[in-house]
Amino acid sequence: MHISVLLEEVIKVLDLKDDSIVVDATLGYGGHSSEILKRIKNGKLFAFDQDSEAIEYSTNFLKQIGTNFTIIKSNFVHLKEKLNELGVKQVDCVLFDLGVSSPQLDQKERGFSYHQDAKLDMRMDQSQKFSAYDVVNFYSKEELANIFSKYGESKFARNIAKKIVEYRENKKIETTLELVEIIKTAVPMKFRIDKHPAKQIFQAIRIEVNHELEVITPALTSALEMLNIGGKVAVITFHSLEDRLVKKLFQKYTEIDPKLKGLPNIPKNYLPDYKLVVHKAIVPTEKELATNNRAHSAKLRVIERIK
Repeated sequence: MHISVLLEEVIKVLDLKDDSIVVDATLGYGGHSSEILKRIKNGKLFAFDQDSEAIEYSTNFLKQIGTNFTIIKSNFVHLKEKLNELGVKQVDCVLFDLGVSSPQLDQKERGFSYHQDAKLDMRMDQSQKFSAYDVVNFYSKEELANIFSKYGESKFARNIAKKIVEYRENKKIETTLELVEIIKTAVPMKFRIDKHPAKQIFQAIRIEVNHELEVITPALTSALEMLNIGGKVAVITFHSLEDRLVKKLFQKYTEIDPKLKGLPNIPKNYLPDYKLVVHKAIVPTEKELATNNRAHSAKLRVIERIK
């Protein structure tokens, strides 16, 4: 069962109008999109996703609410280009939910989970050839250590990479649980008690397979450029690497030139075109955390175009 994270907070902060033009850059299984669609009877929803299964499910789900939506099968890095092709130059709201959909994690054959045995896969776009199998079996020890350290922030990155390469000398690593067992041999027992030793490594491989961090900044930049005045971009992140990128970009777009900061009256044309809607990221309530385990590391940041 997929429960959309920070749903009430997203709807409240977007402050949708009946005729809003909205982009859900991460459709998934339609949780956020369905609530958006209910509120824009005379507007239009454009939703992006790479996953054919998610698109099929969400198309049927959203049709029960309205027909004023278009689903685009594409990575959100192509947001501006794909919308321009449809004649859309400006929008009122853009939402990014950067988490992996629960059904993707729950379907063991997708190979995202370190709890269930499946072929090493982790592709969000299943038409893509490159998968977790390629990363695990063909990356060098240095390349593996680098992504485990950079994307997984694992203190055992080098040792895990070493164990994987040693294992590969005898046979290819085919499945998720096979990889989990290798990871366990590289992590001291005392560090396995608090959290699963494979969690950070699976995150790192998934980010690498789907180029997750590389697409965030260009996609957000496109979204910000397309905003109408009064329009907002909202982003839900699930780990510090994503959140840092979002925070940094939002700061860049909202900061006043340091040379002008102390002036009592800064000319309007020197002020930024955007402002932060919330200065501190919105996090889930205790109530949401109690009912939705996957909300635990979620953060919501929002920016608005003001001129």
